[in-house]
Amino acid sequence: MATLEELTARSTLNASDISRLRAIISEWQLLADLSFADLLLWVPLRDNPKSWPEGHVVVAQMRPTTAATVYPNDLIGNKARWGERPWIDAALSDGEIQRDTEAELLGEVMVKEETIPILHNGKVIGVIARYRNVEQMRSPGRLELTYREAAFDLARMISEGTFPAAEIVTEVTPRVGDGLIRLDRNGMVSFGSPNAISAFRQIGHQGDLELHELAGVIEKLATGFKSRHPRDESWQSILNGKLPRQVELENDNGVLDLYVLPLTANNDRVGALVLVHNVTEIRRRERELISKDATIREIHHRVKNNLQTVSALLRLQARRAENPSAVSAIEEAIRRISSIALVHEMLSMNAQEMVDFDEVADKLIAAVKDVSALRPGITLERIGKFGALRPEVATPLALILTELIQNAYEHGLSTVGSKVKIAVTRTQDSMRLEVTDDGIGLPANFDINTSESLGLQIVKTLATNELGGAIEVDRLNGGGTTIRMEIYC
Repeated sequence: MATLEELTARSTLNASDISRLRAIISEWQLLADLSFADLLLWVPLRDNPKSWPEGHVVVAQMRPTTAATVYPNDLIGNKARWGERPWIDAALSDGEIQRDTEAELLGEVMVKEETIPILHNGKVIGVIARYRNVEQMRSPGRLELTYREAAFDLARMISEGTFPAAEIVTEVTPRVGDGLIRLDRNGMVSFGSPNAISAFRQIGHQGDLELHELAGVIEKLATGFKSRHPRDESWQSILNGKLPRQVELENDNGVLDLYVLPLTANNDRVGALVLVHNVTEIRRRERELISKDATIREIHHRVKNNLQTVSALLRLQARRAENPSAVSAIEEAIRRISSIALVHEMLSMNAQEMVDFDEVADKLIAAVKDVSALRPGITLERIGKFGALRPEVATPLALILTELIQNAYEHGLSTVGSKVKIAVTRTQDSMRLEVTDDGIGLPANFDINTSESLGLQIVKTLATNELGGAIEVDRLNGGGTTIRMEIYC
């Protein structure tokens, strides 16, 4: 689908004009729902800003959620020559809302078209056309009349360039069907939809809303409850209709999302609309997820602490051991436990249940350097990034990396050589890991499948069984060893 910039390429609109159109498009679902109408945004086509438009093009379309659509097909990109859409031409030329139009047959439905000019920086940059089913407009009830009155207020504000206001910053605007309250200029409720009244009753208000000051009703509902989002303003200030606001009302019974939209005429405040959405269940689930994440992080933190306790006990045991082989075996166990503890430490600080393995790798490298009493001058280089990994991949990979680095330090570089290189190549679902040293190299008949090295057997088992990958060992010409792995992540 073409972008707004592409659709308006021949409209001579500037960046500021297009930004204004985008602001309207982001908020005009409200106008469609209040109007019970489909909306089409038409932009004039012309060769230069001073030339007469040759026609119009549809750059955006919106369907109502409160009524059946009259345009089920996508009309974006459709064009009309000047004269084919007289009411759009009139709104563009006069800068006035065109309401006194005759209904026309569209398929099997009689549709009434009304047009609203979009004013920006003293000029009309486009026209919103509303298309309503005439049959649905007959014998309206009080709710329908209130909606249509509010829709007219919004249309007037669009034509005056005051809707949407620059101050509007919303996450998700509540829908009209969720609940609507109309306030007069004094903050009194002149109308409350059944869903709005129901929402307030669900959080504890049992009386009527109409002819009551909404701020006073809310103050009573919020009294004695310590909100998670304290405010410096009073509800009277929030609901006075001077600025568009989106706030939450919370008490022991539930949470309401309130979207306050000022209504103006010639820059004079005439009242406000308050859209009401009961988000109690949504907030409850969010709190459950937050609690679940906190619990999981706490579990990882405790596992890390327990592993560190085991490491400390093993260190005490190593100090009492007299056999050098026993001491070496205990120290290797401590190193492996510490690698697993490091992964759990990272998970305890991450709510996304992913491990930043580059940070883990750096800490593992530093730990091996600290415990390896080797001759000075040995360097280690890491090329590439591991990225974020799932815990079931990060834990075995931490053990693998620890064993490979330790093996390179203790055996490959024990007498000759001075460099270890770790190279990582990451794709979306796999990883290639190479650990190379320039040391003494492996025996000519070395076979990892028959090797008696416990560390290499751990590496092979983890790489093939846990990570579903493969491992190979290469002897380098002139000395040195490369251990290469392909694993799935």
